[in-house]
Amino acid sequence: MKNPEKIILGIDPGTTMMGYGLVNIYGKEMKLHNMGIVNLSKIKGHDQKLKKIFERVLYLIDTYHPHELAVEAPFFGKNVQSMLKLGRAQGVAMAAALYRDLPIFEYSPRKIKQSITGSGNASKEQVAKMIQTLLKLDKLPKHLDATDGVAAAICHHFQNKPGITGKSYGSWKAFLSENPDKKAN
Repeated sequence: MKNPEKIILGIDPGTTMMGYGLVNIYGKEMKLHNMGIVNLSKIKGHDQKLKKIFERVLYLIDTYHPHELAVEAPFFGKNVQSMLKLGRAQGVAMAAALYRDLPIFEYSPRKIKQSITGSGNASKEQVAKMIQTLLKLDKLPKHLDATDGVAAAICHHFQNKPGITGKSYGSWKAFLSENPDKKAN
């Protein structure tokens, strides 16, 4: 098969388990390139987990050379501390992409589920089964966080437009040039 027109890296951020998936796009056809998890459960200290996320996202970018990053946005929950930690994990993954000038697209968990299954209330298992069908996978991975990363990438492909932020930026410089009011003095 010829080289892909686009490679999308999808990230499901987490502080215990980060899922990722790389999807190659050939016109309207999708092929799974790679998926997996980064297990952070044995790493002590939140700062060290964030460092590992940053390093691993850089590694994925440098190894697979994706054209775009699709990341799942943190969901709003009752536990504020969990939300803050999840937001930091997402931010570190995004910072790694920006460090490599990779455009970022952000999608809510509901939008990803709806894009993949047709229902914004789908379970992880339902999303995984649909990923298996869409990509014609023989079996699912042990950890469904990996299929959640793939789901973010596929959602981005289906949307074919910027995520919930309405705009993507390839670098901090591009962001600041279009948002001068965000610049710290």
